Amino acid sequence: MSSQQESTPPPVWNSLEGIAFGGDYNPEQWPVSTRLEDLELMKEAGVTFLSVGIFSWALLEPSEGEYDFGWLDEVLDNLAASGIKVALATATAAPPAWLVRKHPEILPVTADGTVLGPGSRRHYTPSSAVYRRYATGITRVLAERYKDHPALALWHVDNELGCHVSEFYGDEDAAAFRRWLEQRYGSIEALNASWGTAFWSQHYASFEEILPPGVAPSTLNPGQQLDFQRFSSWALMDYYRTLLGVLRDVTPEVPATTNLMVSSATRSMDYFDWAGDLDVIANDHYLVAADPERQIELAFSADLTRGVAGGDPWILMEHSTSAVNWQPHNQPKMPGEMLRNSLAHVARGADAVMFFQWRQSFAGSEKFHSAMVPHGGRDTRVFREVVGLGSALRKLAPVRGSRVESRVAIVFDYEAWWASEIDSKPSVDVKYLDLMRALHRALVLRGISTDFVHPSAPLDGYDLVLVCTLYNVTDAAAANIASAARAGATVLVSYFSGIVDEQDHIRLGGYPGAFRDLLGVRVEEFHPLLAGSSAKLSDGGVGTVWSEHVHVAGGAAGEGAAEVLATFTEYPLDGVPALTRRPAGSGSAWYLATFPDRDGIESLVDRLVAESGVSAVANADQGVELTRRRTADGTGFVFAINHSRADARVEVAGTELLSGERFTGSVPAGGVAVVAED
Repeated sequence: MSSQQESTPPPVWNSLEGIAFGGDYNPEQWPVSTRLEDLELMKEAGVTFLSVGIFSWALLEPSEGEYDFGWLDEVLDNLAASGIKVALATATAAPPAWLVRKHPEILPVTADGTVLGPGSRRHYTPSSAVYRRYATGITRVLAERYKDHPALALWHVDNELGCHVSEFYGDEDAAAFRRWLEQRYGSIEALNASWGTAFWSQHYASFEEILPPGVAPSTLNPGQQLDFQRFSSWALMDYYRTLLGVLRDVTPEVPATTNLMVSSATRSMDYFDWAGDLDVIANDHYLVAADPERQIELAFSADLTRGVAGGDPWILMEHSTSAVNWQPHNQPKMPGEMLRNSLAHVARGADAVMFFQWRQSFAGSEKFHSAMVPHGGRDTRVFREVVGLGSALRKLAPVRGSRVESRVAIVFDYEAWWASEIDSKPSVDVKYLDLMRALHRALVLRGISTDFVHPSAPLDGYDLVLVCTLYNVTDAAAANIASAARAGATVLVSYFSGIVDEQDHIRLGGYPGAFRDLLGVRVEEFHPLLAGSSAKLSDGGVGTVWSEHVHVAGGAAGEGAAEVLATFTEYPLDGVPALTRRPAGSGSAWYLATFPDRDGIESLVDRLVAESGVSAVANADQGVELTRRRTADGTGFVFAINHSRADARVEVAGTELLSGERFTGSVPAGGVAVVAED
């Protein structure tokens, strides 16, 4: 997938067999006797792929320029002899104590000027020239030493870039921000125009006057905040590219990646922008145990990961076998939940299933985080389930390389997430993901697969396109969405979409500026709802969060007027449109002016599904999660994951891969079926 390098190494999948299985392996925490036992347990579990050396810099280079590779040589040799492939880390995710002591200027600084010290992890700023020099140094030493090692299949660059700290405010970061701005704008006049600095006397005479948007007496310039988000995402990826350049120089035939954190909680990094520099997308995902519908959030995150991957297979680099250690109440996973979670990721495009970590630590901050081998060892429920999962994944080898089948697209843009939630907006209750997640949930419960796509991505091939809270949008992206409708898709655009351009400048003439002509509506004024209040609708529904004064207006020539499908029914918006539909070419453009309650979401999705013609993967009982992956030769694999506590009916014919038997049409309570269709 690399777009930044002149040549791309062969895919990591060439070095792996079937659905890869394993996790983070931290042998430096254990004596040799335990490492030897690990090899036997890995064989029993069916482990084929491990990440190694992620947090090992302090042991590999215990003092500057002095190296100890003996333990790592032994570990890699033993893994290779066992037929296990390795994603070898650059070991740069936590600088050693000697480096911090010598160069405290590498430490991150927060918006209020606090210097974040050592004793944890990720205690460096990516813009530090000193840190980059040392990080590229250890990366080059590792690459030179292990470039021909038979275990090496993938480079694991750093770890979870942007975790804990994703924006940096030190002097070196400020200088890097200024250089980035100068390259982006070319002149200070262009920057002033973009940021609207005529407001509040914020005009700049030179780039040297600019600082990151730290703590200030009142709200900060939104253009400055948006650009700092862009810069912060870029700075982390530029650091990645620096290490990648070393690896390409030494090992041009070995692919590389870093583990992303795609989820409904991670917003600081523009992963669509990052994707072109990753040879394979890898993701870490953890459930929130307190969420009663955590499988729905998993589906959202896995679908979004696949979207970042452009539909290609991806690596689930980390998830947990059971409890984590960093939530308020760290409950274990229920029996069978680990299998359901793992196969849900596979169902949504993962061709590798990995965990943090192989063996549960006996010391350190994550000693209560679950692992493939728990504190109790081999004779535990978790390890038995790990062995069972390894067996299941071996049976799913035919699925590898297939792609998820979907006719529904949700438009997703990290920049819209950032811009829509910068302060000084009409309502603090408008959150970028909320409506999107509600619509995605309704589709998951109907067994309808969904792709996440960037606004600039091609939309041909989709029958239903959902555009939720796309606050800022370029002219080209707006035209792309309009073209999808005119080509035959059913397109839904929600409130607070198309309001500004990419500079966060209002599109004048009435909202939703970028989509007015497509939708045939004009909004003259927002009426955000107070917390806990609602708005009754003429179709019996209830709106929450948002309402607005909508007028049906003329749209593009020859496409007719918008039809009002529902109105607000209460003062001061009595009779004002809340849901409209307008013909657009051979498709249609719907506009939603409020956030429906759950029943309203269900009704809306039913109407959209009926008009667009999209359908469920199969008929099934409630509580069954359905997806289909299809190979290039047309073979379909239906994943049926039963989240209920009762046996469930699924109407699909074929061979069930986990049992090897003809599928009976029933999935046991809490179970999974993967059916190779006839």
